Amino acid sequence: MNNFMKNSTIAYFAIYFFVFGWISHSLFQGAQKEIGAKTLTKIKETGVLNVVLLNSASTYYIGSDGPKGFEYDLLNAYSKHLGVKLNITTVNTTKEAIEFSKNPDIHIISAALSKTKEREKIYNFGPSYFEAQEQVICHKKMLVDGRFPNSVDDLTKLKIVVGADTGYSETIESLKAEGFDINATYTSDYSTEELIAQVDSNEIDCTLVDSNIYVLNQRYFSNIALAFDISSRVQQAWILTQDIPGLKEDMYSWLNFFTQNGEMARLKDHYYSYVLFFDYYDTAVFSERIKSRLPQFEKYFQEASLKYQIPFSVLAALSYQESHWDSNARSNTGVQGLMMLTQITAEGLGVKDRTNPKESVFGGAKHLNDMKQAVPNEVVGEDRLKFAL
Repeated sequence: MNNFMKNSTIAYFAIYFFVFGWISHSLFQGAQKEIGAKTLTKIKETGVLNVVLLNSASTYYIGSDGPKGFEYDLLNAYSKHLGVKLNITTVNTTKEAIEFSKNPDIHIISAALSKTKEREKIYNFGPSYFEAQEQVICHKKMLVDGRFPNSVDDLTKLKIVVGADTGYSETIESLKAEGFDINATYTSDYSTEELIAQVDSNEIDCTLVDSNIYVLNQRYFSNIALAFDISSRVQQAWILTQDIPGLKEDMYSWLNFFTQNGEMARLKDHYYSYVLFFDYYDTAVFSERIKSRLPQFEKYFQEASLKYQIPFSVLAALSYQESHWDSNARSNTGVQGLMMLTQITAEGLGVKDRTNPKESVFGGAKHLNDMKQAVPNEVVGEDRLKFAL
């Protein structure tokens, strides 16, 4: 009897450990399968790259011709390399963007994020794609009243507001730790662009921005001015929310190729080359005429854009450069109208009245399209339009 009980007990425990081991093994295999699903190969199979983009001039916005922004175009190029589509979630502040770093459904966060030492301890950054410098910008009238700062020492008693959980707040905290007296407020309610607008409207004295953000926004806010650089140059990069096998390695490899073949230079040129020709007065006049003159002719630019497959913004900009959107404009050499056509060119295009806005716009668009078609076939993509211009 005792032997029977002993053998039964042994058999019971043997069965128990077998079943427990089998269940544990099955659960482990299931977990391994789930972890394995989060790979670069799986992203390609699903055909979707889930990204978070900051709604800003340097990152992502909806222009007249659809989605725009340096970082959007860069991400879009990477998604095409992978053969997948972007699934975009937009946010308005850096803090909102960073909060998505804990979301398992997101792959990449793109928000002009600086790779600071503190952030690198917390977040999984991808390769650097841009270099910028933090700058202090203030209202111009402070130049008149003698309060315009030239160094960190001059920031005492100024009303400074920067975004919470940003590289700017880290910079200020670091300076305060060094003994500088800076009275700054951190906010989660406003984006960097909104704080620039508050400086422009004189609601606050100063804020901190990255150099690329400043140059993109200076033409829209005529009352802001650069005070001084407040940091050394910093690298900007995407945050990878998960440690997805193969993704970071592929990203480094692709970005190196994208840079080596000149695509990165072309992308930076597209968004930043014009800042070399910035003029405050011209910008103020241009902003006023966007409101007072452009609406009269906007429909013609849109219609011609659709007909000749030339971006609306290009046609409108070309017309402004030629005539400042004055349909009766005339030069000493005899060119006339919104697109400033010569008599001979107008006749060749079938334009009977050069001062007729619709005729002038369509004639100018056709002329540009003809020039684009004449560009050698070796020139491809966006460069064809640049050569035509």
